[in-house]
Amino acid sequence: MSPKKTGKQPSAVLKQKILRRKAQIAVIGLGYVGLPLAQAFAEEGFRVTGIDIDQNRVQAISRGVSYISDLSSARLKKMVKLGRLRAVADPAFLSGMDVVIVCVPTPLNRVKDPDISFIVEATNSIQAHLSSGELVILESTTYPGTTEEVILPALEKSGLKVGSDFFLCFSPERIDPGNERFKTQNIPKVVGGITPACTKLGAVLYSQITPQVVPVSSSRTAEMTKLLENTFRIVNIGLINELARAAGNLKVNIWEAIDAAKTKPFGFMPFYPGPGIGGHCIGVDPIYLSWKARLHGNDLHFIELARRVNAEMPRYVVEQAVYALNRYCGKAISRSKVMLLGISYKKDVSDTRESPALEILSELKELGAKISYHDPFIPKVDYEGIKLKSVPLAPTALKQQDLIILCTDHSTLPYAKIVASGTVIFDTRNALRKFNSKNIVRL
Repeated sequence: MSPKKTGKQPSAVLKQKILRRKAQIAVIGLGYVGLPLAQAFAEEGFRVTGIDIDQNRVQAISRGVSYISDLSSARLKKMVKLGRLRAVADPAFLSGMDVVIVCVPTPLNRVKDPDISFIVEATNSIQAHLSSGELVILESTTYPGTTEEVILPALEKSGLKVGSDFFLCFSPERIDPGNERFKTQNIPKVVGGITPACTKLGAVLYSQITPQVVPVSSSRTAEMTKLLENTFRIVNIGLINELARAAGNLKVNIWEAIDAAKTKPFGFMPFYPGPGIGGHCIGVDPIYLSWKARLHGNDLHFIELARRVNAEMPRYVVEQAVYALNRYCGKAISRSKVMLLGISYKKDVSDTRESPALEILSELKELGAKISYHDPFIPKVDYEGIKLKSVPLAPTALKQQDLIILCTDHSTLPYAKIVASGTVIFDTRNALRKFNSKNIVRL
């Protein structure tokens, strides 16, 4: 499709549309990143079309029902009723859009290599409907070079040229599910375009929903920024998990040591041990970086070591559970009732992706334990053939357990009642730090 002659540069036309809230925005992928982003633009006066292959999501949004814990149904329904936000499954609605933002999943495949098939599929849909003056932004986390090496060639098959006819950027998502302080509208936005004109338009767009936009020199730099952020986290979490295991053998309370160390006003940032890492970001994103670096002859040893240490934590928790049952209950794991508190990968969210609690559940099952769980955010679990429903925390149910493993420290859990049950509790999150009871075993 050749660019239309309007007398004005496409970039100037689009900039004015954005500033006047006249730009039509499409968001592909309505998960924990895409839906809050679509909502943010709708609340600022834009008309937004969300596109998702999941018909259940499309129907829920059309009814004004939110399936994202960080977005209330009341807020969503208001935008839907005002006509500012709609959801569809057909990519044909991409036709005539001024801005398209891609927020699709980027998982790993069976051999732990990056799977960008969702990005490729979205790109092909965009290319089929691309028009002059359109801005395309990828937010899905991926390896450096994806925007330039995968998306750009596909879009230029349209006959349009990047930087003059259409505009292409990468802007990393920074959503932290369950974080009450930082949301889409107050998290600084990094933007890197294929050309300076692309970057400028991306910055203009995001400045409509957030007060701080950080332009960088290229899409590769923006892609690297996201991976750097999460690699920093995985390496430091791996370090503290390894130290936690050593501290136990040294008879040191690692939680107390961390609290003491963080009183230093410089040169230290606290990270905390746990039963393992979960969610898409920390456990998956750094592997995208190490994979790409390996193709260029660089082995990122810190990432691989941290990944291994963190991956071993669920098994370590199970080993400690077996030890606690023998020491405090005089029972073998195969004859024990074990309850897990919290199944989601982090507190106060309904997301079980890569959750270490599921691995712990599976290993306990293999060892013959009679397992149950409670999670106010996860009503049922279907994992590797294990099908369970969340059980109420009745006093009798707590007392009937031989061991309780606290995997996820949800704010709403009745910790005092749990401790008062007298059942041995293995606290992997230091959620019971205010309690000094003999039935608490700490990671």
